[in-house]
Amino acid sequence: MVFDMIARVLLGGVEPALVQTLAVSVVKSSRCISLSPSFQRCSLSSWIQENIKKKECCYFVEDEGICMCGYPKVHHTDEAIKPEEFMGEQWDQQRHVREVPTDAFGDINFGGIRQKTAKYIRVSSETSAEVLYQLMTERWKLNPPNLLISVTGGAKNFYMKTHLKDKFRRGLIKVAQTTGAWILTGGTHTGVMKHVGSAVRDYTLSSNSVDGQIVAIGVTTWGIIHNRHGLVHSEGRFPAHYYLDEQGQGRLSCLDVNHSHFLLVDDGTQGHYGVEIDVRGRLEKLISEQPLGNKESGVKIPVVCVVLDGGPGTLNTIYNSMMNSTPCVILEGSGRLADVIAHVAGLPLLKVTLALIHRLLKRFFAEEYESFSEIKIIEWTKKIQDIVRMPQLLTVFCIDEEKNSDLDVAILQAFLKASRSSVSVGKQKRERQLELAVAWNRVDIAESEIFTEESHWKSSDLHQAMFSALVGHKSEFVRLLLENGVCIRQFLHHQDTLHELYTHLPSCLFLRKLAKRAPRGTKIALNHVSDEVRHLLGSFTQSLYVPASPCQRVAKPNDDICLTVSLILQSKGHSVELPCFEEKRAPDTVWDPGRDLFLWSVLQNKRELAEITWEQCSDCMAAALAASKILKKLAEEGGDNGEETESMRELAKHYEKRAIGVFSECHSNDEQRAQKLLTRVSPSWGGATCLRLALEADDKSFIAHSGVQALLTQIWYGEIAVDNPQWKLLLCMVFFPLIYTGFLSHVRPLNCWTRLMGLFTCPQVKFYWNIASYFGFLCLFAVVLMTDFQPSPSWKEFLLYVWLISLVCEEVRQLFNDSDGFGLQKKAKMYIKDLWNILDVLSIMLFIIGLACRLQASGTVFYVGKVILCIDFIIFCLRLMAIFTISRTLGPKIIIVRKMMMDLFFFMFLLSIWVVAYGVAKQGILIQNEERLNWIFRGAVYEPYLIIFGNIPASIDNTQFTMDSCSVNGTDPLKPKCPVLNDDNIPVFPEWLTIIMLCVYLLFANILLLNLLIAIFNYTFTEVQDNTDTIWKFQRYELIKEYHSRPALPPPFILLSHLYLLIIHVLLRRPTDKHRHFKDEELLSWESFMKDNYLSSLRQDKSQSVEHRIQDTVEKNPAGRTGIKGRGALKGLGPNHILDPVITSCTKYNLQGPAQPGAPLPKRLETRDFWCSALFQVYKGYVDDSRNTDNAWVETTVITVHFDRRSLLTGDGGEVGRFFFLPFSYAWQEVSSRTAVRPYQREALRLIAQLHNTNF
Repeated sequence: MVFDMIARVLLGGVEPALVQTLAVSVVKSSRCISLSPSFQRCSLSSWIQENIKKKECCYFVEDEGICMCGYPKVHHTDEAIKPEEFMGEQWDQQRHVREVPTDAFGDINFGGIRQKTAKYIRVSSETSAEVLYQLMTERWKLNPPNLLISVTGGAKNFYMKTHLKDKFRRGLIKVAQTTGAWILTGGTHTGVMKHVGSAVRDYTLSSNSVDGQIVAIGVTTWGIIHNRHGLVHSEGRFPAHYYLDEQGQGRLSCLDVNHSHFLLVDDGTQGHYGVEIDVRGRLEKLISEQPLGNKESGVKIPVVCVVLDGGPGTLNTIYNSMMNSTPCVILEGSGRLADVIAHVAGLPLLKVTLALIHRLLKRFFAEEYESFSEIKIIEWTKKIQDIVRMPQLLTVFCIDEEKNSDLDVAILQAFLKASRSSVSVGKQKRERQLELAVAWNRVDIAESEIFTEESHWKSSDLHQAMFSALVGHKSEFVRLLLENGVCIRQFLHHQDTLHELYTHLPSCLFLRKLAKRAPRGTKIALNHVSDEVRHLLGSFTQSLYVPASPCQRVAKPNDDICLTVSLILQSKGHSVELPCFEEKRAPDTVWDPGRDLFLWSVLQNKRELAEITWEQCSDCMAAALAASKILKKLAEEGGDNGEETESMRELAKHYEKRAIGVFSECHSNDEQRAQKLLTRVSPSWGGATCLRLALEADDKSFIAHSGVQALLTQIWYGEIAVDNPQWKLLLCMVFFPLIYTGFLSHVRPLNCWTRLMGLFTCPQVKFYWNIASYFGFLCLFAVVLMTDFQPSPSWKEFLLYVWLISLVCEEVRQLFNDSDGFGLQKKAKMYIKDLWNILDVLSIMLFIIGLACRLQASGTVFYVGKVILCIDFIIFCLRLMAIFTISRTLGPKIIIVRKMMMDLFFFMFLLSIWVVAYGVAKQGILIQNEERLNWIFRGAVYEPYLIIFGNIPASIDNTQFTMDSCSVNGTDPLKPKCPVLNDDNIPVFPEWLTIIMLCVYLLFANILLLNLLIAIFNYTFTEVQDNTDTIWKFQRYELIKEYHSRPALPPPFILLSHLYLLIIHVLLRRPTDKHRHFKDEELLSWESFMKDNYLSSLRQDKSQSVEHRIQDTVEKNPAGRTGIKGRGALKGLGPNHILDPVITSCTKYNLQGPAQPGAPLPKRLETRDFWCSALFQVYKGYVDDSRNTDNAWVETTVITVHFDRRSLLTGDGGEVGRFFFLPFSYAWQEVSSRTAVRPYQREALRLIAQLHNTNF
């Protein structure tokens, strides 16, 4: 069924981008389709077998026991050992190595605690870069990168300073995480690749996010991988187990366990390094040619080369990269070639001489320098000079420079520096820089490097970046662009922009609903969006996007986009940019760009984006209430959609609070203008008012606001002032001439006639008269039923019929009176949903049925009619409770009663199970084949129900049985049938069983279920009591609205009003009076000003909150940000002091203790004064530690004590422990640069070695 829907959408001709999104969303939403892992593996295997090859030697030529290809004889096929085709030829790699389907791919498991798993595949060195990119993006499901970081440098292990290493790891991970970059390395567990793997490992250990996985791709040579044979399987391995074995690797290399993907390049040989260089270069070039994000922007995926250490081969890599306009970032201090280039990068070209290069090579390459030939050095000097000639592509990262304190900033600034010096026009360069910053989602880079004081941006220059930020849901960038000149009116001026935004909707509930609404064979256009939004808002609103007139519409051929207004001003053949201000448009124009952008954000349930766009809405309060209505409707129709519907409900509550906040700000400033906002027609939202939107959205808290209630109270009193006492109003209702004496105060001066009309058209006066009329109707009804119900109707009964006819006419008038423009169908649904209207219809129907029976000549039917009318009287009395809804005291109690009635209904369902179960069992045991239905019902249902109230039947106890209480054969209709009797007329049923059944039944029914009912009532009362005032205020509106539109005369005199309305609207065909809502556009500017005040107060409250004050006052890491807040794994905020004692002998120096390195300082060591003259302090202060956070860090004190051979302590480690008064003993340990200790401890050991003139 799901695939059928997708097929129908495809056949309908929907745009490809939208079709793909629709298909993906439909499949994701379907619960009946899920691709099993085995099916996915089978699909991957078949694709790989068709597209990916490996290389193998097809001609075995032995050379020192192995083939010329480097593989032993056992790794060759039989055809390769004795090939007839190549006999007598010399081995040639180009001729004797062939491509065959690959046999090594799948998932590689590295073991360990976290069970790290990566993707891998063995590929031929001739594999095209297009196939590899397709493999990674389509088969491995990697998102296309926004940045490619190619890390190169020393292939062997090299030393790097701790601070620089920490900066490199943090900066690399941060730029990869924030920009969505791919990291490309050599993939082995050595050199620079090992540093990259360690950075990925540190991030993985500190992050629990699966979605934020760093993509680290290792491109390495298949023939140099140690333990690679476990990766081979013709059908792939899922997973293949791989273990790191550095000690046994020999000349080969192990894969780095922290990379996420591996491309293993095979040229058919073994043991030859560098095979992957060509494949890696072609892959980098292809990726750099792919479009970045939005294809229309023309910006390609940027590539950067990051260099650490390195030798002559690295120089070639840097040179080739820069010749291809790829920026390079050199880490100064990482060693060898990186330091050579870093030292000459800032020099004039004339100073970069051969002699200088000689000195630098000798300084940084040490022993290797002796093996360099003069020709090679001259060649390298020329390349270095060429590199220096391109300073725009060269960035040197130095930890001593404040501006480059973070590597991620240096990497991103390298791109911006390269783009500034490109041959592009100035405007194009700036837009490309901005597009890169948006793709990386680096607002800080855009603020510091792009939106500077010297830069001047037009709104049109930022439109492409704005579109990318919106589609990418990068809310902070949207805010930044709005702050720097984006005009929403200009951005959405062209009619296809909004359509493109809806085309790029992500998978969401609204997109699935939109796909269903689009007719087969048509494109999804804005009129479809408008229809769906109108459905969500309500039929009382008008369409937001209506077809424009031909003179207003400028559209492309065959374009199905519908916007109200889209004008392009032409001046001498060139388009003129519209000014960023509100223009005068036709009265029926509803084009509102702020509304359009906010609606687009809300429909996809993006909270941050919607919040920013809401601030741009001109009619913000109506926008917030409309968003609440739309989101609640979407959540309701979404059903059991889990987190999505729940987030929609949360967002709906959020915007209800926003509307309340803005209205509170307006109400506190000017009550009269705030009340006008409630009834102001909003053209932007389909001609609805804020009050109507709040009611339709069921925003009870908004309606319960004191300002809204003040408006309702003002409507309730009409022309009469609110401060008039109730007794004065009641007295004037009886003696109306009192109104001319000034007895009642009015809201405005009135003449004699308007005073009289103001009194009797006041909704409150109408309400009182209708109450009096209803009491009179009930009294008359009761008199007729009890004293004057004759076969021939009396005048009292005729009066009752007339009275009822007036009530029926009023119900019909309420049903057809559509002052809000809902339509008859919507009005009928709203009418039926009201409980009081249901009681009205039921009571009228029963009265008609009773009257029909009452008018029959038959005495039996006549009596039946009276019985029906008596029951109908009960319903009419229940309807009387509606009058209490206006009371502040009794109104909430009626709400509680209604809630308890629902609880009682479900309780009766549970109770009926026990009643029927016990009743049927009892009846079957006692009575044999009872045939009378009325007595079956009595015994199975009625009697068990009465037992609950204490009426214990005597029939279950033999001691209370008498023959006079029953009928033996059931012949007496007034007596129950006797139980089964023996010859002595004694019941034979098991008395012990019936008594036990009765006890169990009473236990559950009387004790358990009745107490459960009491608990349910108590819970309902407690839960509803807190909200009853809000609910009562919300329901009060409907009563006020009813009596505001009700005729002034009460029943039965209301028939005169109905006759007047019939003549006016049916005979004279005058249109129904709509509610007159006013349009005051000046209110919008005042409302926007109040909204700004409200938002500024929110920001001020947030800045003064306790949490914010704590964040401001908490200590900061002196080394800068780490990306982790709080104390993390450390014991407290701020500095965490530890002690690192190092005890050395004259022949060895040792890091001490069975305790973990860097353990906290023992208490007794802190308090005991044991220092002696032999102790020396090596270091004290801050250290780089993986546990460091933004607010907590480690500070250590490294001390050393040296003992000679003659000391007693040399041979006994226990004496060392007793020397420091520690509760554990020590053992000497020989340490070196390879000892597994923390980086700062290794540096401390190096300093200690220098003190004793010893190599480390």
